[in-house]
Amino acid sequence: MSLEKLENLLTKADKEGYGVGAFSIANMEMVMGVIKAAEELNAPIILQIAEVRLPYSPLQLIGPVMMKAAINAKVPVAVHLDHGISMECIMEALKLGFTSVMIDGSKYPLEKNINLTKQVIKEANKYGASVEAEIGRVGGSEDGSEKISAMYTNSREAKRFFEETGVNALAVGIGNAHGVYKGSPNLNFEVLKDVDENVNVPLVLHGGSGISDDDFRKCVALGIRKINIATATFMSVAKNVKALCEKCDSVDYFKFHEAEINGAYLNAKKHIKIFGTENKA
Repeated sequence: MSLEKLENLLTKADKEGYGVGAFSIANMEMVMGVIKAAEELNAPIILQIAEVRLPYSPLQLIGPVMMKAAINAKVPVAVHLDHGISMECIMEALKLGFTSVMIDGSKYPLEKNINLTKQVIKEANKYGASVEAEIGRVGGSEDGSEKISAMYTNSREAKRFFEETGVNALAVGIGNAHGVYKGSPNLNFEVLKDVDENVNVPLVLHGGSGISDDDFRKCVALGIRKINIATATFMSVAKNVKALCEKCDSVDYFKFHEAEINGAYLNAKKHIKIFGTENKA
């Protein structure tokens, strides 16, 4: 149990046909809540943080918290750097012991994305870590600061990308987007089916917050093995804290602390059950 490589978690998920929740966190309380849900449901999970979130949660502080929580967990936990942009940040995560990193070269032409991913894989191999990359583009941006248009993944490009890099996980664009969806998400399952049939690698769904339970299950049935949940976690924590403040005339720190943990716990528990990960540890 405890600390696990992303590759191992996703290989098992691929064989058994379920998805693994990748829960973005921002502080110790959120880490505690997600781990609590995973242990209660006997489910493997991924703890992750994106590079754009590090101004709020410095990697040198939050990274060791994530690592220690994973090491002490009663279930398999991968620790992942999401949407790595700079080699400096990726190297810092690897040196901290993160079991996987993502290099997001989706904004570049295919050739440059391939070469960039190869460089990251070369460094990650020195630490025994897995690597995730992205083909196509997920709408929006991880921190909501950019209006990035979604771009569907081309299965031929994805096949070439995987064959030339040997990446461990591949994020795809199927009409999904980061942040809060304006209206209902319109996922292109034909694109997902085409990529899954042509590329022999575990697929990743970014922008999971706001997708319906049925669509999540359909994505899993069509090859999605890692599902990123960020906005839903942050919103659940904020909602729980707000409810506490509205209910009580005064709130001491420890009640606030417990409300944050519970917000992350409730959100993780809900998604673990949807993804079919319960009792898969």
